[in-house]
Amino acid sequence: MRPIVSIVGRPNVGKSTLFNKLVGQRVSITEDTPGVTRDRLYREVEWQNRYFLLMDTGGLEVNSDDVMSRQIEWQVDLGLADCQLVLFLVDGKAGVTAMDHMVADKIRRSGKPCLVVVNKIDTHETPNDVYEFYELGFPDLFVISAEQQYGLGDLLDAIFDHLPADAQTEEEDDSLKIALIGKPNVGKSSLVNFLLGENRMIVTNIPGTTRDAIDSYYEHDGRKYTLIDTAGLRRQRSVDTRIEKYSALRTLSSVDRADLCLFLIDAQEGPTEQDAKIAGYAHDQGKASIIVLNKWDLIEKETNTLKTMEDRIRTVLTFNHYAPILSVSVKTGQRMDKLFALINAVDEHYSFRVSTGLLNDIVRDAVVLNPPPTDKGKRLKIYYAAQVTTRPPKFLFYVNDAELMHFSYMRYLENQLRKNFDFTGVALHLEVRERKERS
Repeated sequence: MRPIVSIVGRPNVGKSTLFNKLVGQRVSITEDTPGVTRDRLYREVEWQNRYFLLMDTGGLEVNSDDVMSRQIEWQVDLGLADCQLVLFLVDGKAGVTAMDHMVADKIRRSGKPCLVVVNKIDTHETPNDVYEFYELGFPDLFVISAEQQYGLGDLLDAIFDHLPADAQTEEEDDSLKIALIGKPNVGKSSLVNFLLGENRMIVTNIPGTTRDAIDSYYEHDGRKYTLIDTAGLRRQRSVDTRIEKYSALRTLSSVDRADLCLFLIDAQEGPTEQDAKIAGYAHDQGKASIIVLNKWDLIEKETNTLKTMEDRIRTVLTFNHYAPILSVSVKTGQRMDKLFALINAVDEHYSFRVSTGLLNDIVRDAVVLNPPPTDKGKRLKIYYAAQVTTRPPKFLFYVNDAELMHFSYMRYLENQLRKNFDFTGVALHLEVRERKERS
């Protein structure tokens, strides 16, 4: 896997701008408002035939100083969890702040190598007050303007000087990345060992044996897969040690870089509130998902036993109605032969694209069958729709008034898409955009 370089820093220092410039395309939304970036993004950076993965951290919701501190700490932890190098971005115009010192302390305690990057210096003559950033305690300091792309070449050279040489030029891994997620002791490591045919993972009945996210490479019927075994996520109040905290962070980071998540549930225990939180994170990130009901061999079977369990799962994981459920026993191998056929099918659905013409035919039929809502005599008009991305599939609906699009009608449109196309295992993202009606 490519080495990971993480950009961390307090709000509004230019993290997303730097990310976009290094990646070479506008991926992160950039505005002069703290908190614009809400998700972590991973993109490949190439420089003189060398490569790394750049991670942009975000998710800041700034309402008060206390909330700011907690959110920045959380984002720095996420940025540090999996990376091999930190780009500590600071604002050269604002100078050193107390929040910069807080971030510096977090980076120092992590032990990760760090480059201090002083941004927003739009002149080739370095101001003397830039050197005050040495008080943050790191020896490597670079002066750049991300917006003007000044100093980025020297920064990239320094980045590669700090990364393992053998990881910089290897061919990109084209395998399907699958994260195994779930509570502790549901059989994630056992499933990986079953597929690999070796005891690569330590398997015990002690919850939390797996501390890190561990990648294993697997080939099945000529296709390559990367299996990411993750530490089981515990209830938040149970995460009371430094190691446990970073295990949880690495699990979330593993979901971020996965294409598809296998969500394991213990058939003896059934779905729980904690399961909903774990699966909810994968859902929120738009990952393809399969629910694997493990230890099915230990369940006494009666009429409708499986249907009763499936109904329980759907009740607890209401948002994950699209994910197929496969009951297996990793211990006996029961139905494990069906797993990869299902994985490949879901991955195809994840990449499926609907033509604009066909999509709008379906939308028109849906509108005729069930007219859009009205409010105070004004009716919602859907001008047209377009699928703008795959993996996950994202659809934009251009309308006369976005406020008229009730969530129930949005769900209706999603159901019509699912009725006409097989999106099993895939979360659909539907967004509304206003467009002025032509006079």
